[in-house]
Amino acid sequence: MSNLVIVESPAKAKTIKKYLGSGYDVVASMGHVRDLPKARLSVDVKNNYEPKYAIIKGKESLVKDLKKLADGSEKVYLATDPDREGEAISWHLAYLLDLDINENNRVEFNEITKKGVSSGMESPRSINIDLVNAQQARRVLDRLVGYKLSPFVSQKIRRGMSAGRVQSVAVRIIVDRENEIRKFNPEEYWTVDAKFIPKGSRKSFTASLYLGKEKIKNEDEAQKILNNLEGADFTVTKVKHGTRKKSPAPPFITSTLQQEASRKLGFQSRRTMKVAQELYEGIDIDSMGATGLITYMRTDSLRVSSQAIAEASNYIESNFGEKYLPAKARVYKSRSNAQDGHEAIRPSMPSLEPDKIKSSLTSDQYKLYSLIWKRFISSQMADCLQKTTQADIEANGYVFKASGYHVDFDGFTVLYTESNDVAETKKTELPPLENGMAVRAKEILPNQHFTQPPARYTEASLIKALEEHGIGRPSTYAATISTITGREYVKREAKALVPTELGEAMVNLMKERFPKIVNVKFTAQMENELDTVEKGQVQWVELIDEFYQDFEKTLKKAKTEMDGVKIKLEEDQTDIICENCGRNMVIKVGRFGKFIACPGYPECKNIKKYVQKIGVPCPKCNGDVIIKTTKKKRTFYGCSNYPNCDFVSWNEPVNEKCPQCGNILYKKAGKKGTIYCAQEGCGYEKPQVKE
Repeated sequence: MSNLVIVESPAKAKTIKKYLGSGYDVVASMGHVRDLPKARLSVDVKNNYEPKYAIIKGKESLVKDLKKLADGSEKVYLATDPDREGEAISWHLAYLLDLDINENNRVEFNEITKKGVSSGMESPRSINIDLVNAQQARRVLDRLVGYKLSPFVSQKIRRGMSAGRVQSVAVRIIVDRENEIRKFNPEEYWTVDAKFIPKGSRKSFTASLYLGKEKIKNEDEAQKILNNLEGADFTVTKVKHGTRKKSPAPPFITSTLQQEASRKLGFQSRRTMKVAQELYEGIDIDSMGATGLITYMRTDSLRVSSQAIAEASNYIESNFGEKYLPAKARVYKSRSNAQDGHEAIRPSMPSLEPDKIKSSLTSDQYKLYSLIWKRFISSQMADCLQKTTQADIEANGYVFKASGYHVDFDGFTVLYTESNDVAETKKTELPPLENGMAVRAKEILPNQHFTQPPARYTEASLIKALEEHGIGRPSTYAATISTITGREYVKREAKALVPTELGEAMVNLMKERFPKIVNVKFTAQMENELDTVEKGQVQWVELIDEFYQDFEKTLKKAKTEMDGVKIKLEEDQTDIICENCGRNMVIKVGRFGKFIACPGYPECKNIKKYVQKIGVPCPKCNGDVIIKTTKKKRTFYGCSNYPNCDFVSWNEPVNEKCPQCGNILYKKAGKKGTIYCAQEGCGYEKPQVKE
């Protein structure tokens, strides 16, 4: 009889089978096999919040096959993912397959390599019931909030809406930022900047007038300074040289991987996690077969094994030289509330360079593996050393300050530098300057500025904010962002996340009636309490009961006080006139999505198909180009006269003709956002003007 190993995905099963060989059958559960049915609450609130689990619809035959395999196996190992969800899947499998949860049959693979699989199989353990209970508590808590609150919100605002413990707070954070921007009053201020040329030199450098805490408030004040400096002799009065040390960023955790992939690659968080899962589970590599390329991608720990550090150090010394190694191996400290069950995200084989396996990877896999590999290798490299220069230039009682640097030793930056949401200043290097040196002012210019409001959240900065506030867990961020954009509470404008009227209405209702649900500190506190369940310090039923008793009273009060109240949205009204009764028709949401209806229902039952025009005529028939979606929710553009007109495009047409051939132009998807002509042989292209 052989042993049975159950994992979550076929790709993972294939990779692990390669390492275990004969004597083992490795099969996939295809994710969760048992869950709370969607059709009802499925939580018995009167009986200790007992979850009413059932086999997921469509997986009955799979469970039957797993039972048959388990009954015919010598031993069954549960090797689902090494986190709360994975532990819960193993627990459900144990229940369905009549396995003893106290038996040492649970194995974890931090990396899907020969070493990682062997290590996991050598140390099986029993199912961690505290970890399972933490997952159950989260599942039940989210089900109670979602299934009790969503119908209320749908009734008061719009059919089909949902509210959730984490998603509602995420929308609130975005709405609060939008309100800050609206309330912001820009203030005018001026700067005076100069270009100086040292005596006997041709190289100029820039410096800015320094006034301490004072500000130049208007153009008159700026012009007065320029008048006082007219014809002045400028002298260097102070030169200070120094050394600046720049250290590498730590290896990735889930949240920082999502942020950096968003900034550097333009990946949305869901796309990042999908590709990371593929890299973890295993890719068919030429001459290597199915191989797991990275460690487990759901982690908030910065811990790295000593073996991986040693492998990285060997690679650095061999490829860059000994001087690129730090004096001692770098050890990074995780946040105080981090789960330390797994290592940071790193390549499972640090010596495996991305370019060596590029031909075996998809474009997305190569980009993400390169990012993870470079980040990890650079995290074990020496500091970048910069020589800095600061100088004061004076005339007529005014002081201009200049600063610059040059790289003395590139260190880790030879391989990788971390990006951020703020544009970094370009590297500048000052010419040789000495105290008492005369410099000539090539130009002195006043520049008008206005204080800027806080920036809208991007996906990267929202993830950073959620993490800093302790909202949700890194593994949930991708799903949260997908939900709030999919539900149209938030829309994307380039990289920015902007609340819709629907999102703002939902947040305002929640703040008024359910302040705890959208309270950032309260939600963070709930996350901490879920962690105490995982540590075995609190019983999950007690945690749920304490929350639910207060929540139920609040919901009952809201229903009573808002009986008959309906919140109207301006965005629901259209300029389409009902031909039957003359009213402006409105957008409604039904079981199959949006449609246009007369607000006079039930007296007037006129309805129309909902189409979203983009204000561009069809290049084939002059009809309206409208936005359409595939079954997989991918956006494309087509003609409203379909099927009589077959115009279709993945890229968005613009209301502009090509100056070379006269055909319609399109927006090219991607970070560059260029406008191009699709006519064969034309080749016209120009940058997209940002508003």
